[in-house]
Amino acid sequence: MSGTLRRNPLLTGAIAVLGLIVLAVVILPVFLPEPNATDPINRLLPPSAGHLLGTDSFGRDVFSRLVSGGRASLGLSALITVCAAFTGMVIGLVSGFYRTVDAVVMRVMDAWMSFPAIILAMALAIGLGASIWTELIALSVIFTPFTARVIRSRVLSVAERQYIGAARVSGMRPAKILFVHVLPNVLPLALVQVVILSASAMLVDGAMSFLGMGIAPPTPTWGNMIAEGRSYLTQAPWLIVAPGFAIMLCVFLLNQIGTSLRDVVDPRSRSLNELQRLRARTAVR
Repeated sequence: MSGTLRRNPLLTGAIAVLGLIVLAVVILPVFLPEPNATDPINRLLPPSAGHLLGTDSFGRDVFSRLVSGGRASLGLSALITVCAAFTGMVIGLVSGFYRTVDAVVMRVMDAWMSFPAIILAMALAIGLGASIWTELIALSVIFTPFTARVIRSRVLSVAERQYIGAARVSGMRPAKILFVHVLPNVLPLALVQVVILSASAMLVDGAMSFLGMGIAPPTPTWGNMIAEGRSYLTQAPWLIVAPGFAIMLCVFLLNQIGTSLRDVVDPRSRSLNELQRLRARTAVR
């Protein structure tokens, strides 16, 4: 892993910056003002030494709310990703290894994936009622098929290898083959999928919070901070710029980490990317 980081400075930088953001949202709230403390006299103040990112329409410190909102947004996105990745990995392993259930399970997953993620999430939130648990369940349900499809494809590839056939012939039980020989070959790809999935979860979480179907105010999240600041776009643009940039930066970093890790885990993907870049240079010339 250390050699991989040395050979890929973009991956190293992305991990370092994301790590600093996580440390900031975990540690800084202890030293910052209460994010929900109102001060109507000092409402809509521009960024200054006293308020690094200004104040909102209730006089609340935007920087304090940004950091506290990051804890909620990153934490919920991570929890959604873990639930969806675990469920998807179990479904993908079973479906790819036990071919008798593959056709039925994958048709269900395909039907699941045919619905736009945000529309399905909104429908579930409306049906179950807006809350943090509803959002967790809805987004976990939505992202499960994507992980299941990716894991299944890798399991199908691994199951055709000679040592798997030798294990079957030797009389090893299918469940033991799955956990001893197949699962270790799937875990690196699962790690990549978790990172990429977390970026998508953060985007959809932000969208649901913006639409009022996620964590409800006054608890800050980056999504509902943007929703609260949209009425003051021309008067106080910092209310939207700060949380919007935070979401954009985290999604970019997660995508960069996921892409770099995918190139390490799957050499064929790296070769394809290099071929595409070569074709792009040739086309420009």
